[in-house]
Amino acid sequence: MKHIIILGDGMADLPVERLGGKTLLQYAHKSTMDLLAREGRCGRLVTVPEGFPPGSEVANTAILGYDLNKVYEGRGPLEAASIGYEMRDDDLAIRCNIITLEDGKIITHNGGNLETADGDVLIKYLDKHLGNDRVKFITGIQYRHLLVIRGGSKHIVCAPPHDHPNEPWRPLLVKPEENAPIEEGRMTAKETADLINELILKSQELLAKHPFNQERARQGIRQANSIWPWSGGYRPSMQTLMQLYPQVHSGSVISAVDLIRGIGHYAGLDIIKVEGATGLWNTNYEGKTEAAIEALKRQDFVFVHVEASDEAGHDGDLELKIKTIENLDERLVKPIYEAVSQWDEPVCIAILPDHLTPVEMRIHVGEPVPFIIWHRNIEPDSVERYDEESCVTGGYGMLRLQEFMQTLMNIK
Repeated sequence: MKHIIILGDGMADLPVERLGGKTLLQYAHKSTMDLLAREGRCGRLVTVPEGFPPGSEVANTAILGYDLNKVYEGRGPLEAASIGYEMRDDDLAIRCNIITLEDGKIITHNGGNLETADGDVLIKYLDKHLGNDRVKFITGIQYRHLLVIRGGSKHIVCAPPHDHPNEPWRPLLVKPEENAPIEEGRMTAKETADLINELILKSQELLAKHPFNQERARQGIRQANSIWPWSGGYRPSMQTLMQLYPQVHSGSVISAVDLIRGIGHYAGLDIIKVEGATGLWNTNYEGKTEAAIEALKRQDFVFVHVEASDEAGHDGDLELKIKTIENLDERLVKPIYEAVSQWDEPVCIAILPDHLTPVEMRIHVGEPVPFIIWHRNIEPDSVERYDEESCVTGGYGMLRLQEFMQTLMNIK
C-alpha cells in the first residue's frame, strides 16, 4: 500500500453568518472530496498538543507522527533546513517575516503579498546594513525569511504577526521568558530580546528609505516596512519517517513553503520544488498534481501541502478562501484520485487541514480538524460529505496527534 497525504493548510473554518451559518467546507463545491468521504472513512484529529501554539510548524509535525515534546524547536530551524542553511550548534534560527505596519498597527503579516524577488532585495539590503558576525539575514520565500543570531537564546516570547492583525505592534515586541535559564555560551534571554527589538526598529528606518517602498508609497499600496521575527529555536534532533515507521521506505514532500520543506528535510523526505508554486491562490496546482503522481510511481509516501487557503483566511477574504478550497478539489484532489484509482498497486489517500484559519478571525485556531482516509478496499462509514460537522460522526471518531499517522501506516 502506498500513501499520499493532501493537506489544505488552514482549510477548515467556523460557521459564517454570510453563508447562512455554514462553514466554507460546507458551502464550497468540492465533488471529489465529498466522493472520497462517501467511499472512505472520516473522523476528526487533534493536531495541536496542549501547551503549544496552533501553528503550521506544530500541526504538520504532529500530523506526520512526531512527538512535539521531543522534537519541537520552532519554525526557524525548519526553514533554515529548507533554505539550505546548515545551523551551528550555537545558532538561534528565527523566522523573519517582512510585514506591513500602518498607524502603529500590524496591517498584514505578508508585506502586501510580497514576491520572492522583492523580498530577496529587501533582505539582502537589511543584511548589508544590520548583519555582522552575530546577526545574519537569509532570503526565504516571498515574505518568509530567516534571521540567525549566533549565541542567541530561544527562551523569548514572540508574537506571530498573523495572529495579531490590526493590533498595535509596540506591545507585541519580543520579551524574555520569565525565569529563563542561563545557557553557557549563549546570550541571556533579555539580551536576545533587546537585540531583536533593536533590529525591528532599525529595519523600519531602513525599509522606509528603500526605493521599493518609496515607489509603493507613491502608488498608495501597502509597504513592506518592518521585519517581524518569531518562532525561533536551536538545531532540532528528529528521526526520519523511515526510522519511525518501517512501512515508509521512501518519500517526498511537495510544498511552496520553506517551513514544510524543512519538516520534510528532517523527516528524510525528498524535497520536490514545483515551478510556479507560490503558496498563494495562484499556485501551480497542475504542477503539484503531476509531481505528486510521478513521485508516487517511484516512492511509497508523498506529502502534498497547499498553503492557499491559509493565506486567504489570514487576509479575511471569504470569496478567495472558498475558491482555494474548490481549486484544491478540482485541480489537485480530483486528478490524483482519478490517476491512482486505476493503478494495480493500491494507494491510500488522506485529506485534511492542519488547523483552522477562520476567515472572520484571520488567525489560527487549534480546534480538531476533519479528515478523510480512502482506499479502494476500505469499509465506508455513514459520512456523506467532507466538512467539519459531517466528520463528527465519522468511523474514526476523534484521533489525537500521532494517532493519525499510526492509523494511516497500519493500512496495508
